[in-house]
Amino acid sequence: MDPFDTLLRDVRAEGAAFGRSVLSPSWALRFTDGAPLTLCVPLRGEAWIVHPERDEPLLVRVGEAVVVRGPEPFVLSAEPRSTFRPDELRDVDCRQSSDSRPPVPGTAEQMLLLAGAYHVRGQAPQRLLGGLPPVLVVPDDHDCSSLRDYLDFQLGGVRPGRQVVLDRLLDWLLVCTIRDWFDQPGAEAPRWYRALGDDTVGPALRAMHDSPGEPWTLASLAARAGVSRTTLAKRFTELMGEPPLTYLTDWRMTLAADMLTDTTATVAAMARQLGYSDAFGFSTAFKRVHGVSPREHRKLTQSERQVAVTIDPPPVGQVPRQTLSR
Repeated sequence: MDPFDTLLRDVRAEGAAFGRSVLSPSWALRFTDGAPLTLCVPLRGEAWIVHPERDEPLLVRVGEAVVVRGPEPFVLSAEPRSTFRPDELRDVDCRQSSDSRPPVPGTAEQMLLLAGAYHVRGQAPQRLLGGLPPVLVVPDDHDCSSLRDYLDFQLGGVRPGRQVVLDRLLDWLLVCTIRDWFDQPGAEAPRWYRALGDDTVGPALRAMHDSPGEPWTLASLAARAGVSRTTLAKRFTELMGEPPLTYLTDWRMTLAADMLTDTTATVAAMARQLGYSDAFGFSTAFKRVHGVSPREHRKLTQSERQVAVTIDPPPVGQVPRQTLSR
């Protein structure tokens, strides 16, 4: 497993919002759910992305996919405009919206859009988000007309599992879109992504992400890469900007922060799982990286979650989508 796998492993769509609507020449949708990532795929028609971090609107056509980095609201519209009146905008929340109205006979102008919100949690995925521009558009270099037809069919159907199918297809499209973006000539891919293709650094990176709890040393990582310790240390620092064991500690502490938030494991258990012989050494490393002890970090994140639930509780009788989609 490489860093790209580990960073995207738990990123899942929290509900695909979709629409088959008759749209006037001035239609405009404002995405307001504050998602760190939103994927939009036009299946019919074309649209303009209006984002606060872009000077000009960006056109998206059928056969292209766009990933928008949040949490700022953005607009998808029929016209390349930068400003809209409030009455011209229809707010969309991918976690709640579902619009699949049938086309009106005799009306030619239509837009069919598939979109999904990704409310990324934890510190590990931030390594991926930090390498993305505010808006990225990736053209389809393959003939995916059959896939678009299948998505169109799923949107119009009412078969059991329809929502899950749409969510998982969006997950697949998101991974492919981001990977294709990083592979484009001139793309500013993160250091770790570029280093994966290096014969020296790639094997060491994969080893640390496969087994972060292993008692890795510079010698054992060099042996995994098939080079000397000096060669690995020099090449790794050139490509990654830091020595191998410094990167390993930082990655372990990133995982630890998420484990403290998402599990009830003890500090001692986490220390063993992440390659530390005792809780003291683990806690010292954690405080050096994060500025607080593991227990303080857990208390802070629990308080933040309680505040979030108080501010934005789910509707009465509705189970939160993140519970259903795991």
